[in-house]
Amino acid sequence: MPVALEQPVPDFLAQATGGQLVSPAALKGRQVVLYFYPKDSTPGCTTEGQGFRDRHGEFQAANTQVFGVSRDGLKSHENFKSKQAFPFELISDKDEQLCQLFEVIKLKKLYGKEYLGIDRSTFLIDRNGVLRQEWRGVKVPGHVDAVLAAAQALDRAD
Repeated sequence: MPVALEQPVPDFLAQATGGQLVSPAALKGRQVVLYFYPKDSTPGCTTEGQGFRDRHGEFQAANTQVFGVSRDGLKSHENFKSKQAFPFELISDKDEQLCQLFEVIKLKKLYGKEYLGIDRSTFLIDRNGVLRQEWRGVKVPGHVDAVLAAAQALDRAD
C-alpha cells in the first residue's frame, strides 16, 4: 500500500551508507526527510544533495534527520557521499521497495527515448511516523529552503 498524507508510513527496512538499516520504527521520535533523486554524481542530484548538506545543521536543530534515496548501490552511494562530504546517509533502493511505496517511479524521456526513472520527490515524516508533507516533481532551486521551513514549522508545532 503506498504512502498517503496524514497517514503513518508503512513499515520498511532499507540499507543505507555507514552500515545503517533504516526503518520507520527506528526513526520514531525524530522527524525524517526522505529525498528521492535519480542518480548519484549527476549535476542536479549533486546540487540538491549539496543543498541538504549545507543546511544540515539547521535540519538537526529542527530535530530532523535527512536521508537521500536512489536506486544506486551502496558502493556508488559511499563514493558520492564521501566526495560531496554529505553528513547524512544515502539509502540504496536497488529493488525499488521505497520507490514503489512512495510512488516515485515515473515514465521519463531523454533524447527521445522513454524509460522508467525516479521523479525527484521529497517527503517529510513527523516524529510519530506520519507523512506530513510531500513535494513531487521537484525543481532543485529553492527546494531545500522550502523543506527546511516545513521541518522547522512542524518541529515547533509538536
